[in-house]
Amino acid sequence: MCWSAQADLVVGGAVTAVGVLCLVRVQRSGRPERLPLAALPLVLGVHQLIEAAVWLGADADLPATPATWARTAWAVIALPLLPLLVPIGVRCAAEVDRPRRRLLTGFVVLGVLVAVPLAHTVATHPVGATAHAHTLDYRLGAPHPALLLTCYLLATVGSLLLSGDRHLRRLGLLTGVGALVCALLWQLAFVSTWCALAALTSVLLLRWTTSPPPVPHLRVPHR
Repeated sequence: MCWSAQADLVVGGAVTAVGVLCLVRVQRSGRPERLPLAALPLVLGVHQLIEAAVWLGADADLPATPATWARTAWAVIALPLLPLLVPIGVRCAAEVDRPRRRLLTGFVVLGVLVAVPLAHTVATHPVGATAHAHTLDYRLGAPHPALLLTCYLLATVGSLLLSGDRHLRRLGLLTGVGALVCALLWQLAFVSTWCALAALTSVLLLRWTTSPPPVPHLRVPHR
């Protein structure tokens, strides 16, 4: 989320461009296993562009039907899609040993368990959004929000931190700390800075798309 429709358009356009570049670089590198995670910046950029329409709907500058579509599309990406895309992307790209791979598979399962009730919520409840100072207040009606949020963060941030790749671990640390800072700013100052976090995430993923795979640690047997 950004603090205005104009900011969402600018940041969303820039992040979308970075997302396209990430996919092009991965395609040229001949490493298709990185494509799901490399698509994340493009998803985040489109998400910001959609929110620009949500802002217009909240300000009554957009007809009711397109505004409803924009809010629903925003919720589909933010709720069921991201907790699936991130752990699946990490699981596909990770080059780790079997125990670590099983752990990453567990994060994928956790993402599915989070995404299913959130998808049901989006499908059965209207998504509301009202402008409040320099942020949007979304009303979704999800059950057990604290539990779902905790599992959401575990599936996304946790998979990045345990990916075995130093670039992705750095991204996980940035995402975890950045989410806390953005939430505090939203609560205390009523200004949304999530788009800045999306931009930083996209830049780090752009760097990751050209990084070599991590070198596995070799165990030397004791004599």
